[in-house]
Amino acid sequence: MKRRALLQAGMAAACLGAWPLARGDGGYEVVDSEPVDEPRRRRVPVRLYLPNDARAAQPVPLVVFSHGIGGSRLGYSYLGRHWAANGVASLHLQHVGSDHALWRGNVFELVGRLQSAAQEAEALDRVADLRFALDQVLAGPFGERLDGARVVAAGHSYGTNTTLLACGAQVRRDGRLVDVRNPRLRAAVVISAPPFYGEASHEPILAPVRVPTLHVTSAEDIIRVPGYYSGVDDRLRVFEATGSAQKWLALFRQGSHSGFVGRAGTASPVVAATQQLALAFVQQVVQGHEGALAAWHARHGELVERFVAPA
Repeated sequence: MKRRALLQAGMAAACLGAWPLARGDGGYEVVDSEPVDEPRRRRVPVRLYLPNDARAAQPVPLVVFSHGIGGSRLGYSYLGRHWAANGVASLHLQHVGSDHALWRGNVFELVGRLQSAAQEAEALDRVADLRFALDQVLAGPFGERLDGARVVAAGHSYGTNTTLLACGAQVRRDGRLVDVRNPRLRAAVVISAPPFYGEASHEPILAPVRVPTLHVTSAEDIIRVPGYYSGVDDRLRVFEATGSAQKWLALFRQGSHSGFVGRAGTASPVVAATQQLALAFVQQVVQGHEGALAAWHARHGELVERFVAPA
């Protein structure tokens, strides 16, 4: 399949970008880089949140985060900061075909830009961005401080499609399965997952996702963009269809779809609970802290309408 061959070729070679140390704050360091995947001629800007005491300790787990449509590597910092301050590195990607540049330009052409960003070619490029950036950071100057055997994928909204595809979700095109699973990924954090648009059934797509998954949504988690509407029922269907034997669901009583971005000035109890939930998941599934998620639910149960854990 030509698209698949192109993705594989794009993973084979790259131009390494610089990884200058930007600053340290609150128990972590922040590093920005803009490596270029030369075969695809595509920049993959990233921001790395790195525990600053990791040199003296064992290599730390790593979360690779994919933003929603129109986002950037600077978004969702409430998650990156919290993970890193608690001993988990976080690599935030920027997907140049569906990033904040969509909001620039002629407002009357915005709908067309959004629809173009949602096309299959960009969806597959996003998965290739994740693989490329992960390979780069593990091979880079901070690679010795990261544990390549404990890597978690995470994303919000459109970024959950990226996350789930990288963790094994499969779509069928021209009679063949498109399989872009990354075997490095050990678990997935799925926040506000939209359906795979245009697909009749989620089960065949999501059943191959076998890694532990955490699904996060809210009763007011509604996507409204031109040409698309998706309510919280879609998040629940994605959860039910995911094939993981170990999967958790947290449905908050309040909180909007955009609230999970965690923009400055929009802090809420749900945002604070989400960052603690995401950390508890990583601690339990890749660090072996049994009971971390049950303890989280005991602390935050009043915020949650529904909490589902493996039997």
